[in-house]
Amino acid sequence: MVTKRQREEELTASIIDYFSTIKDPRVERTRAHPLASILSLSLCAVICGAESFVAIEQFGRAREDWLRTFIDLPNGIPSHDTLGRVFSALNPVALERAFREWVAALTTVTQGEVIAIDGKALRRSFQRAGGAFVHMVSAWATSNRVVLGQIKTDDKSNEITAIPRLLELLNVRGCLVTIDAMGCQKAIVEKIVEAKADYLIAVKDNQAKLHAAIAAEFELRVPSLAKAQSLDFHETEETGHGRLETRRCWTLSDLSAIPQRDDWQQLTTVVLVETERTLNDKTSIHRRYYISSVKDMTASHALAAARAHWGIENELHWVLDVAFREDDCRVRVQHAAENFAVLRHMAVNLLRSAAGPKVPKIGIQNRRLLCGWDTEFFLRVLGLAT
Repeated sequence: MVTKRQREEELTASIIDYFSTIKDPRVERTRAHPLASILSLSLCAVICGAESFVAIEQFGRAREDWLRTFIDLPNGIPSHDTLGRVFSALNPVALERAFREWVAALTTVTQGEVIAIDGKALRRSFQRAGGAFVHMVSAWATSNRVVLGQIKTDDKSNEITAIPRLLELLNVRGCLVTIDAMGCQKAIVEKIVEAKADYLIAVKDNQAKLHAAIAAEFELRVPSLAKAQSLDFHETEETGHGRLETRRCWTLSDLSAIPQRDDWQQLTTVVLVETERTLNDKTSIHRRYYISSVKDMTASHALAAARAHWGIENELHWVLDVAFREDDCRVRVQHAAENFAVLRHMAVNLLRSAAGPKVPKIGIQNRRLLCGWDTEFFLRVLGLAT
């Protein structure tokens, strides 16, 4: 019979193995605490609600006896000052690589899965008044609901250069990559095609001529959009909280009237998504346009993918803001903010992935609290209990 401790050692050691591949930035004679142990302790603490180095230290001291069953703590729990110095000096590229390898070992991205890419600012990560804050660009697997990888950029405008670098690090072959209008760049499209993936990218005024051409082509068909034989059409309706929302989608594969069609690699379809919302007897209509490499893309497929893209906002960015209070985090010195963001993403993946009849249907914030209160539940989140 496998004991609880053996289960803890079996799976948690595999997580520690990935941390063990990271080069320790400290001089050897100053290493009172192994790097893998510091990272493992910190991950456990963040899962249970820690949002600072002081909180990580206090979590470690409160749970030291249990942590010693699977983490090497030869000199006890590291102080918050030690934690801060290590995270500041740690190479974020190395931590990100370990993160991606860990995700790849645990998650299989299925053929055709929507991979949403978007950026998020860490609002309190600036080191001086008026200074730039850290901006992270992340890739979110919408079906698996996990972060596949992330990369830092100095500000939102640099998402344009960060997205191709992130795509180089990920295996998105066979997937559908969705990006908002910021990513509507020829270089990004080329990188997606090079990765053997498809794209669905929003088009706005940053590509003014393309946007105007697509809008004009659909505008010609406005009186009979739903009946136009050259267009595929799909409509959904949703009610809730006193709101009626109707979504309509049209796709067009005949691009002969789009002058810019040859400027974008493998562009085969343009898409119009129209959202009509009625709330308190007031109705608003909003239209969004997209380009896609999916040949003969149906309106149903396009609408589902466009909606799936917002999962990165609703299921990742919103969770980081509300459940992890990321925008209030004051971790900021050198590489610390970026490294701490990777730990939060790792915690989100573990908390999201917990499943089974004994896992309650509660939100991420309450799962974090429950991990701190219930060791058995925490073991399930870590994958150590069935």
